Amino acid sequence: MTSTMQQPVELLRDRLEHAFAIHTNRLNELLARGSMADPTTFEARVEGARRGIADTALALRRMSEGTYGRCETCGSTIAWQRLEAVPHARRCAQCR
Repeated sequence: MTSTMQQPVELLRDRLEHAFAIHTNRLNELLARGSMADPTTFEARVEGARRGIADTALALRRMSEGTYGRCETCGSTIAWQRLEAVPHARRCAQCR
């Protein structure tokens, strides 16, 4: 990774770590008051928090492995604009 790209990637890492904390807190809050929640939306909200945790954790793992920013399908570089919009993106715009 070039030094000019490293700083923006670190900013995305910070965003991902923050998102991970938010999703984790949201899940903990939902589970703590689960029986009081509206059953029609409870499962969807829990699933959304779990998906957010999994997506951000996978993106952080790809960063540590050096594969972040590469499409899992075709191997091409994911456009920086896409990563800024969706930091946990696993595929380029063409493959998604």
